[in-house]
Amino acid sequence: QVQLVESGGGLVQPGGSLRLSCRASGSIFAIVAMGWYRQAPGKERELVAALTSSGSTSYADSVKGRFTISRDNAKNTVYLEMNSLKPEDTAVYYCNVRSGSWGSVEYWGQGTQVTVSS
Repeated sequence: QVQLVESGGGLVQPGGSLRLSCRASGSIFAIVAMGWYRQAPGKERELVAALTSSGSTSYADSVKGRFTISRDNAKNTVYLEMNSLKPEDTAVYYCNVRSGSWGSVEYWGQGTQVTVSS
């Protein structure tokens, strides 16, 4: 059974960088898109970066120019590189993969905490 395992979160100072990883334990077929979401305390879960199967990327305005989503197909892994981190980036970050199999299927990572604080 497919699982998404996230890693790379932690505590970082403002202006610092982190790289989140999300590895699929098994094969996911008919991938439509993959992305990273985050949910800050008291706020709704927000899509911050997305990558389609064709290679197109999109970012939330709040992270444009600072975050980069990428993937390594050979490693079944999607990454989120976060630079110039701000306290408002503090949130739990979730990896998401959407598949067209069986209509529409979504896979979610367990979430990894990112805290930006001095």
